[in-house]
Amino acid sequence: MAIHSKLPDIGTTIFTRMSALAREHGAINLSQGFPDFPAPEGLRRALAHHALEGHNQYAPMIGEPALREQVAAQLQRFRGVTPDPVEEITIVPGATEGIFCAIMALVDRDDEVILLDPSYDSYEPAVRLAGGRAIHVPLIEDTFAVDWDHVSGALSSRTRMIVINSPHNPTGAVLSHSDLETLEELAELRDLLVVSDEVYEHLVFDGARHHSVLEYPALRSRSVTVYSFGKTYGVTGWKTGYCVAPPALTAELRKVHQFNCFVGVTPVQLALADFMAEDPDYPGTLPGFYQAKRDLLHRALANSRFRLRPSAGTYFQLLDYSDITDEPDHSLCERWTVEQGVASIPISIFYQAPPQQHYLRLCFAKQDEQLLRAAETLCRI
Repeated sequence: MAIHSKLPDIGTTIFTRMSALAREHGAINLSQGFPDFPAPEGLRRALAHHALEGHNQYAPMIGEPALREQVAAQLQRFRGVTPDPVEEITIVPGATEGIFCAIMALVDRDDEVILLDPSYDSYEPAVRLAGGRAIHVPLIEDTFAVDWDHVSGALSSRTRMIVINSPHNPTGAVLSHSDLETLEELAELRDLLVVSDEVYEHLVFDGARHHSVLEYPALRSRSVTVYSFGKTYGVTGWKTGYCVAPPALTAELRKVHQFNCFVGVTPVQLALADFMAEDPDYPGTLPGFYQAKRDLLHRALANSRFRLRPSAGTYFQLLDYSDITDEPDHSLCERWTVEQGVASIPISIFYQAPPQQHYLRLCFAKQDEQLLRAAETLCRI
């Protein structure tokens, strides 16, 4: 039987491949972005409680009311905005699903969508499945800042949307207040929709702060903002996130969501609601916690041949290996996983047209001893 693939050039994601290779060879897995230490005990106990109490049937399609109310309270606490829990907040089974639903709901055939490379690998497939065309605009080399003149020059009469990601995976770059003001002006001028991937919102370092599109009225009115409980609370396997958007955009997103995954997992939602109510300040502890891990990794690699610029956000750190070899990053990642026992991610896979750079991405959301062991190995290269 002949099968026509809608994504003929798309294979298994690099994260799946590198984690599998790390398991096969017993390598330290600094590739896929997940913590290897326990989530808060109170959160885990809350999940067990709700599962044992029988809260195991379908949640409401838009999410458990208690969780949506806690999301609204947290956004007020940390962002100074209070979305309507009924009309503007949707609980989704993972940020990736939320991004997919937003793009599928709002992008029409032949619409153009601006992606800033390196861009997370789920964005373009969603655009293509919606019938749109991804227009890739590279970030500035080395600093990974946005070249807004380049973005403006890439816009056309068919441009429907721009996807932004801050703090940025894979580079750790963070958009500034000035960046958001520029985006706000551009979006108003060209009537653009925005999907803002803010899953690492609480992981911003060195005294800086995260700037959300929700804090800019003209952006908030035309944006779907996507968040991840998995990243904030260290439970990536729970695959639960949420989307915030004005009522008209939320209504369209929910039309797709209800026929995609339909609902998130009920006891997970209730456990998150309980924990957020009991410890509302928990997200505020994350910058210091993860910055300490970033700094530990930096100190441990001080005598290596790698060049490092401290990550401004996320729990990822780029290593510039250009003083060591000019081997392509994708093959180097695989070889060092097998030969050196440390797994990483090549950032060229996040580009449509990779520049002449030599970077590997490491995840430092790991136990300190794992980071030190990995750094010891890397220092010997």
